[in-house]
Formats: sequence, C-alpha cells, structure tokens
Amino acid sequence: MINQTLELFDLPVLNPAPRPTPEPLTHNAKLWLPKRVLFTPDALKEPFGQQIYERVAAHGLPIEVLKSNRLTGLRGEDARETYRNAKSTLAVVKAPPGALRLQPTPPSADWQMNLAEGCPAHCQYCYLAGSLQGPPVVRVFANLPQLLENTATYEQASRQTSFEVSCYTDVLDIEHLTGSLVECIRYFGNREAAQLRFVTKYDHVEPLLTLPHNGHTRARISLNAEPVARRLEGGTASIEARLQALRKLALPQEQGGGGYPVGVVLAPIMQIPDWRQHYTALLDRIAKALDFKCDLTVEFITHRFTPGSRDVLQQWYPNTPLDFDESTRAIKRNKFGGVKYVYQPEDMRTLRQFFYEEWRQRFPNAPVQYWT
Repeated sequence: MINQTLELFDLPVLNPAPRPTPEPLTHNAKLWLPKRVLFTPDALKEPFGQQIYERVAAHGLPIEVLKSNRLTGLRGEDARETYRNAKSTLAVVKAPPGALRLQPTPPSADWQMNLAEGCPAHCQYCYLAGSLQGPPVVRVFANLPQLLENTATYEQASRQTSFEVSCYTDVLDIEHLTGSLVECIRYFGNREAAQLRFVTKYDHVEPLLTLPHNGHTRARISLNAEPVARRLEGGTASIEARLQALRKLALPQEQGGGGYPVGVVLAPIMQIPDWRQHYTALLDRIAKALDFKCDLTVEFITHRFTPGSRDVLQQWYPNTPLDFDESTRAIKRNKFGGVKYVYQPEDMRTLRQFFYEEWRQRFPNAPVQYWT
C-alpha cells in the first residue's frame, strides 16, 4: 500500500475547498559533490578524461583509480543502501563502442548522444528507474570528443539534425565536475546543420552565458507545479531558481544573458488535487520570467510509468505519495510490446485542452513541440 501522507497529494474529499498554492521556494541548487569518484584505466588514457580528473581534484574530492575497467563493489545490503551508495558515486569511464551507434529519440530530437548515464537528483518519478543497468551510479564518458565527432555522420544535409544529450542524465548538475556541456555547446556552435538540445532542473547556468553557441543549442528547463517540485524533486533547484535560470539563458548577451533559443519542458504533468490552480500559477510565473521576445518552445509530458520502473521506484522511495494504481490508468504499448501506464483518454483530453489553451494565451508565438 502506497503511503499517502503528504498533504498536497491526499485524496480529495467531496466538494473540497480550493487549497492555497504553497508559497514558492526560492533556493538554488547545491553543487553535487560525490563521496566517491572512480576512474577506470581507459578513462584516464583519454585527454578529456585527464581534464575531468583535474576538475574533480580541484574540488578536493577523493579519487580512486581502478585496476580494471569494471565497476564493482557498488551494492549495499539492500536496495535502499545500494541506491544511497550509487547516488553519491561518480564513475568516469570510456563509453563503449555501442555508444557510437546513436538511437533515434522522437519526439524530443532526431538522435540521442549521451554525455553520461545516471543523475544525482532524487526525483521520485525518475524516468531512468528500470531503464539503466545496475546501481544508479553517475557514469561520465571520458571519450567525449570521439562521441561528438561521431555525430557528424548522422547529420542530414536537407535539414537541421537535432541531438539530445539529456536522455540519461541532467547534464548541468554534473557540469562543474565534467565540463562536458560546455564542450558540446562549443562544438555544435560550429555545426551549421546540427542542433544541440539539453534540459535541466538546475540553475548553475553562468558558465554557459558567454559561450559562442551561435543559436545552435536549445537550452530547456524542466518545470512543474510547485507542490510536485517541492515534494517529488529532491536535490534540485527550486522552481523560482529554474525560472531565473531560464530568463538568463534567454536574455540577449548584450543584456547579460546567454541569447539561447530556450524551451520549457513541463514534466511530468500530474493530476494532483487542484491541478488547474497550481499549473495556472506556474504558467503565470513562466510568463513573468519571459516578459520579453525570445525563441521559445514547450514540450508537455504527462506522468506515466512501467511495471519495472514502478517496482524500482517503490524500492528507492518506499514512502512515495505517487499514484501507481494500474486500475485507474490506460495501457500504452510500444512497438516491442512494452507496457506503459498513462492517464485515461478522457483525462488526457482534459489535460491537453487545458495546457494548450493556457499556453497559447500567454505565448502565442511559442510552438508546442509535442504532447505525450
């Protein structure tokens, strides 16, 4: 039985009085400083791996150079201990040859190109749960220049080709230790036929503001209603801090900003009590933060889960207030027969109509890239 103790996720009573939107939190994200940093021998052979080593050492973090390229000794006595150990560990490795065979990732982008796998955040709906093998250690790839050069073989001359680097990590949360995102932005700044895409729940954007991106990177911020963010997105920046980061990224460079094409990723949209009220407040705050002309898009992603991700998440977060009741959901199958539990069609229509109308009222020139 899932613990439903968090008041903003309690089951509604008949004809409930509207609950006040909680006062926004305003904290910035703390820099993630792992307790363990592991380097494989292959990673240290890479020049970029050496650069990461120097960045990590500059933060005074304990470094272990492994004798082999295998990561071992990461599991604890139970799932919770394994989770805690993994979430405080950074492993710098060389991406395997399979990483050069890029996978399509519609509707987010044409292709995914991973800088790392695993994320230091503690989001209780985590999309990575059940999709990565082994403990959720943050694995950073030391052969990044090779991965970047490989993207050129996937570019299409007839149109701009997009590459998503945030499928399996939050690239900004680890940037102070890796420098990988800056390297990518500089690289794609010189690629006329390609666009880099990343998304983050963090606010440490200052190192990105003066980079020569030439409009070839779309910087997106993941946002959610205040009750969802404060209850379910542990270790991340507050919504207010993310909004200010979004503003900085979008402002022209002559005004102290980054001048980036930007985006909002509203995910995962949840039917929490009084969801219209809370999401209206969020959309109003986005409009206030972006009260100037900018290149803006939005992506809407509703909450969904697989049987595998649900089982993993309930081990990681045994007291989560998330609703994993399959009987209230519709089944969505992929082309391989995999199952996802999504909102019922009627609920989806209600949600979609609300968000499309409210978004277009505030941002008539900012296209909706997709709804899922």
